[in-house]
Amino acid sequence: MSEHILLIEDDYAFQGMLLEALNEQGYQVTTASRAEEGIALARQGDYDLILTDVMLPGMSGVEAIPPLREAAPNTDIIVMTAYSSKELALEAVRRGAYDFFAKPFSLKELDIVVRRAMEKRRLQSEVFALRSTLRHDSPVSRLIGESPPMREVKALIEKVAPLDTTVLILGESGTGKELVSDTLCALSPRAGQSFIKVNCAAIPEHLFENELFGHEKGAFTGAAAAQPGKFELAHSGTLLLDEIGDMPLAIQPKLLRAVEEKKVERLGGRRPIPVDVRIIAATNQNLSDRVADKSFREDLYYRLSVAIINLPPLRKRKEDIPLLAEHLVRKLGSTLGIPVHGLAPDGIHALMQYDWPGNVRQLANLLERAAITAEGVITASDITKALSLHANPAALSVEGCSGYAPEAFALPLKETLQQVERNLLIEALRRANGSQKNAAKLLGVTPKNMWAKLQKH
Repeated sequence: MSEHILLIEDDYAFQGMLLEALNEQGYQVTTASRAEEGIALARQGDYDLILTDVMLPGMSGVEAIPPLREAAPNTDIIVMTAYSSKELALEAVRRGAYDFFAKPFSLKELDIVVRRAMEKRRLQSEVFALRSTLRHDSPVSRLIGESPPMREVKALIEKVAPLDTTVLILGESGTGKELVSDTLCALSPRAGQSFIKVNCAAIPEHLFENELFGHEKGAFTGAAAAQPGKFELAHSGTLLLDEIGDMPLAIQPKLLRAVEEKKVERLGGRRPIPVDVRIIAATNQNLSDRVADKSFREDLYYRLSVAIINLPPLRKRKEDIPLLAEHLVRKLGSTLGIPVHGLAPDGIHALMQYDWPGNVRQLANLLERAAITAEGVITASDITKALSLHANPAALSVEGCSGYAPEAFALPLKETLQQVERNLLIEALRRANGSQKNAAKLLGVTPKNMWAKLQKH
């Protein structure tokens, strides 16, 4: 389909010449002789480009630019005039014109200007289509759920991700804080750069400063060579400070200084090292309470919480459970090869009755356990049996669900240990990408022992 141009020109001879030239180039052209007529046509049609003269009867071409842009916001406007001046050109561009050129001009010049505008239009269309595709397949689509709280979370992620601002992710354990941080990074301009993750709860206090800021050679006994810290490793990329609520109080002033000044100093170092890092922090703790009891610095809290993403617990968005469950079961089939095709209606109903204190992580774990013993589809009975391995099975209310029996909550030692061993074997194989040898290393057994256990199960 040929591209469509709206031509606004009151000189009929010149209009005819332009019409013929543009038609020869393969463009479809609609003409108008007054600005008001052109604005009305712009409202009615879909044009790829608008060409307008400046000197028109009634409203001038420059005065017409704002209403033309309002009528066709995605269409570029090129202004033509025999009264060329720098001031007029600047005014046209200020009002929203894409380009400006003076009469008389050659048809070759016209062809170049129009082709350039059309190429820009095509590229914009391709980018829009690509963005639509990426939005559908983007990391945001990995955040399963269409409940109002999850829609708010997704919308906030899409607003915050392109910015370079610091983000604080709050939420109970298992709500998906790391997945949100991955999504923020993947949608940011730093997506192709380093993404360094630090688990603040797993670092001994005496090693914290070295872990974050690194050290110079000879900084302490055993420092045989200089070593960069996590801030330097994340330079030009993103640094996730997971479980930030567990960061020792003594380290917090140094972290604040690094975040504010964008500089770090290695242990034993004498010069500050500039770092360009986007900070994402995450915690399942209430940092406001930590600030109140003086175990977390108030200034650091405000510096980290420029943008806050608060993830709802699963019990607050139960309408998402069917979507989540089906997604997780499909994932089990593709990653672990478990031959389960979905959930029975009574299985979905059973899931909806539970409050999920462990949130999505607990749901995923339970479905994996249920899928192993299920026959084709996961039923309420499979879910009840899987929940029997939880510390608090009474949290499930399954009245009216088929397959429920109090004895299902018994804990036979032999069967329970076999089930645990089987789950560990499956998880080790998943992490080792199917390699029995590497899975054996993860489990601390010999390859021969690993093979025997696989045969047993």
